[in-house]
Amino acid sequence: MEAVWKYFKVQLPAYLKAVPLPKTFQGFLNLNREEWLELLPLLILVSILFYLALSPLTSLFFTKKKKRPHINTKVDKDKEKVATDFPIEDLGDKKVFCRCWKSNKFPLCDGSHNQHNKETGDNVGPLILKSSEGTGGKKEEKKAKVKKEE
Repeated sequence: MEAVWKYFKVQLPAYLKAVPLPKTFQGFLNLNREEWLELLPLLILVSILFYLALSPLTSLFFTKKKKRPHINTKVDKDKEKVATDFPIEDLGDKKVFCRCWKSNKFPLCDGSHNQHNKETGDNVGPLILKSSEGTGGKKEEKKAKVKKEE
């Protein structure tokens, strides 16, 4: 602890008194090579302290927004917005729609989300639409009609 006290009380003031610190800007231009070398450690220290003091402030004013990666990497990239119509009549008893944008049968799901989930740790799955009658509702109605006719 005595060495630290000696440095701040004796050596540092002696160094600062010996530093050729000009009083004007013109004085800096008139310094010779040896005087610049004596001044260099102080300039480096002041620059580091200035940087450390201002760097937290600069992040408040000069932050760049990070672009997030695109989710859709292959479906209708030439369009401004991808919107797909699917007639309700064509749904039948059940349709499975893609939500991961990886399907080769887009907008229908082909199971590509399984590979995507393994690679990324994501948990995305398809949108499944079923008729309110349940799976096979129309087929069961047809079977019932056939039995009545017999």
